[in-house]
Amino acid sequence: MEPNTLLDALLDEAGMSRLGLAARVNQSCAGRGKSTSYNHSSVIRWLKGQRPRGAVPDVICEILTERLGRQLSLEDIGMGNTNAPPPESTPLAGFIERSTALWRGDVNQRPEVRTTSVITGLPAVGPVWEWENPPEDRDVSRSGTQRVGMADVDLLRNARGHYEQMYRKAGGVATRGRVLSFLNTETVPMLRGTYTDTVGRELHRAVGGLVAIAGICSYDSDVQGLAQRYFHQALRLAKASGDQAFGGYVIALLVNQALYMREYRQAVSFAQAGLRTAGHAMSAALACDLHAMQAKAYARMGDQASAHRAIRAAETAARRIRLEEEPAETGYVQPGLLEANLADTLMRLGDMAPATTYAAEAVAVQAHERGRVHRLATLTDCHIRAGRADQAAITAHSVLETMEGMESHRLNDRLIKMRRNMSGVGSRTTAEIVERIDDRLRIPL
Repeated sequence: MEPNTLLDALLDEAGMSRLGLAARVNQSCAGRGKSTSYNHSSVIRWLKGQRPRGAVPDVICEILTERLGRQLSLEDIGMGNTNAPPPESTPLAGFIERSTALWRGDVNQRPEVRTTSVITGLPAVGPVWEWENPPEDRDVSRSGTQRVGMADVDLLRNARGHYEQMYRKAGGVATRGRVLSFLNTETVPMLRGTYTDTVGRELHRAVGGLVAIAGICSYDSDVQGLAQRYFHQALRLAKASGDQAFGGYVIALLVNQALYMREYRQAVSFAQAGLRTAGHAMSAALACDLHAMQAKAYARMGDQASAHRAIRAAETAARRIRLEEEPAETGYVQPGLLEANLADTLMRLGDMAPATTYAAEAVAVQAHERGRVHRLATLTDCHIRAGRADQAAITAHSVLETMEGMESHRLNDRLIKMRRNMSGVGSRTTAEIVERIDDRLRIPL
């Protein structure tokens, strides 16, 4: 069951406790000649996604409608008809309410929200299909309480850059709560404010950038179900903004997560969707990264011919990169990233000599701290596979030094993999590194 974040948010807005809602439901049902004994635990089950029987959902609607002074439907309280076919396109107003309800549940650490499971199969593809296909949002203007202008949009853009840098230096575990707090305190009032269509499109674009960062930090914190929801939200916000290039960036985040989840065919399919739909709006750096991730997916599937085709496409796109033409989000495609990805791909295919060369080239180029960790870890893997224990120990030492101060489940995954590969080498230098890795992994995130 999906957690009912809408009902949770409405109870908070109404200032009503769970016990208070249960008591009001019992009182209303008694007035209809029906005896009920709902309590605090009953409401907790509803918040976890259970739908009460009979007319109780309608009673809840009536109670919250009276308390909040606006008409609420079953869909508004998260108890609509679950068997109804999904709409061809998610209405923007309803999407915003559902999104902000999820942010609130997450920042308040609701257990039913934090344990949100990863969507698989057709439902996982649906948001990508919706982004690719019409209808488009013709008018995203809104009438609310707070007037929103471009100065507000600039604040959100600056915040996105700030949290991106924090993520790169400190990791997603440390950054995630900061982003969520900003979304709830600063961003929600803007989305519910008054703005024109022109400002609204820029607003949704800026909010999408922040939500994407929340997804990245969730991915790095190993709450994959929430990360996926945030990526889907960012993709819907990209559609509302009309910025297809930004949508392509969000697709790249979904591709990266699919690779981690070992959904290799989905990774290839999503990358193709991004390249196809963004078309000429796709930046060269983003095209390079999407092709490179396709190569990694093909290599993991053992498809050597397709992997090499994707490598050539990535190299072609790389030659077209002009930094002054790139949007802010593609700043992660720094010099050396392609070489690191090619090293990973070729290593998976067993081509160790060129893989090691590419990995060394990637390390030789300056990168932000997080990117450098991944590059060094890839070079370490190459050295281990090539039987160079001493060189592997030297690069592994650099990995640990660069990781100081970072809190990241994904980077810890790299350490665990390095430890596994080094523990069977039988070298004194690698044994010492294994001990250092064990000490690092004992520090809780």
